[in-house]
Amino acid sequence: MWETRVTSLLNIQYPIIQGGLAYLAYSELAAAVSNAGGLGQITAMSLQGPEQLRKEIERVREKTEHPFGVNFAIGQHGRPFEDMVQVAIEEDVPVVSMTGGNPAPILTMLEHTSIRKLVLVASRRQAVKAEELGADAVMVVGHEGGGHLGRDDVGTMVLVPQVVDAVSIPVIASGGIGDGRAWMAAHALGAEGIEMGTRFIATVECIHAHAKYKERLVQGSELDTVVIKRSLGSPARVIRNDWTDHILTIEQTNPSYDALKEYISGEANKNFIYDGQEDKGFGWAGQVMGRIRDIPTVQQLFTRMIEEAIDVRKRWELSERKDDK
Repeated sequence: MWETRVTSLLNIQYPIIQGGLAYLAYSELAAAVSNAGGLGQITAMSLQGPEQLRKEIERVREKTEHPFGVNFAIGQHGRPFEDMVQVAIEEDVPVVSMTGGNPAPILTMLEHTSIRKLVLVASRRQAVKAEELGADAVMVVGHEGGGHLGRDDVGTMVLVPQVVDAVSIPVIASGGIGDGRAWMAAHALGAEGIEMGTRFIATVECIHAHAKYKERLVQGSELDTVVIKRSLGSPARVIRNDWTDHILTIEQTNPSYDALKEYISGEANKNFIYDGQEDKGFGWAGQVMGRIRDIPTVQQLFTRMIEEAIDVRKRWELSERKDDK
């Protein structure tokens, strides 16, 4: 009953994909998501180099026999990615996803392989271009999402059907999704799967995320995020704290990379998400944190989402039967 073009394309049971999650998406989380019936992913560009990626791929395969993906956050780490992509090809990983930059070089490298190619987009134009370049599916992130976003401030509810109408390949909805109701809403918009990032951080198997980071996700509301880095042309949504307020002040008074680099660095990100030092860094999060109220195992989260989705479907069917009378 959950079969879509996304489940067929990726050979998974449920059309639920775990986001790349810089510095957090490693074998423990990826395997847990894949074992639960979705598509788990590991983050390539957060690793030190090709051999570290190869080892992480091996660790995933030790923990699951199911398909998984490798995510490449291109253009945001300031270093070449070709050698990392070559490892993914040599290891014949089932899926590669691309976020945060021009996917064309990676798509070219993946030609004539069996690897499924997913591209994260934040506009209809980007989705059309990704299809032209050879993407097998696009993941469409609305303005509610955490991490790096599009520049147009278009929400998931509007953006997803716009993209569905513009491309012929499967569309995967992302941004503001964290439960079964949002999952079914995405299908109603024409998407054939969903991607979740923030919701998977607040799970037991996201072992690299500090307890204080998870606690902020559980206790916060949908109003507790802000968008930083607009002045650099790469807007991104984070949990609001004193550190991010300072970033916003700099963007208003001295909007330059040199002025911001210390505050938006990977080290500042890790200070919070690894060490819980909220006074020395920041953590990515989407507005869906307002819907997060616990820290379940991945399997518990899937079970609950499926129950919620079934309940939605039953209500749809009941409404249809009433309309037929």
